[in-house]
Amino acid sequence: MDGNGRWALARGTLRADGHRAGVDAVRVIVRECVRREIGALTLFAFSSENWRRPPDEVLGLMSLFVESLEAEIPELQSNGVRLRFIGERAELDARLRASMASSEQLTAANARLALQVALSYGGRGDILGAARRLALQVERHQLTAAQIDEDTFAAALALAGLPDPDLFIRTGGEQRLSNFLLWNLAYTELYFTECLWPDFDAHAFDAALQHYATRQRRFGLTAEQIEFASVADA
Repeated sequence: MDGNGRWALARGTLRADGHRAGVDAVRVIVRECVRREIGALTLFAFSSENWRRPPDEVLGLMSLFVESLEAEIPELQSNGVRLRFIGERAELDARLRASMASSEQLTAANARLALQVALSYGGRGDILGAARRLALQVERHQLTAAQIDEDTFAAALALAGLPDPDLFIRTGGEQRLSNFLLWNLAYTELYFTECLWPDFDAHAFDAALQHYATRQRRFGLTAEQIEFASVADA
């Protein structure tokens, strides 16, 4: 969700105003996912590298996260959204951690949309953490090295229990993954747009989905193999 700061700069306001406008965009896209019966949405809210930003901006973001959580939970609950956070929580403010845990517990039984918010998250750290957990299981003789396959490894990652994303959307014009879900995005369709995140509305989301609909996902096969399989299934 890139471009909050530039959106604010273009309007002569503070970066904090851009982040608040970004929360409004999140609300719109979550509603759209519920309406369209999309099963899972993962939002990259704050990366492990974002801790390097100016302290006052980081502090403002942490306060905004708490405020937004407390304000949005009733609607998420009524819409059947299950909220889960991925990332390292140790450096987060105690009040924020408590709010995160409370919202996860409250929405745990919901099944209409699985909403993951990546907070203090990094894809390399995710992979490294999974490797360490599996190595520890091998060390404790709970697992053998030969038993570690792609499914076992995926089950140790932050998105365990969910399918790999079909579509990756990055706003703001940058064309890179920025250390997000590196394992899970191996075969994900990538969509980059110049639209800044606060301006990313239902129409912009529809454009991304329409682009995805034009893609042929081959997963290493040829186009002819995909076409033959489609005919056979019919």
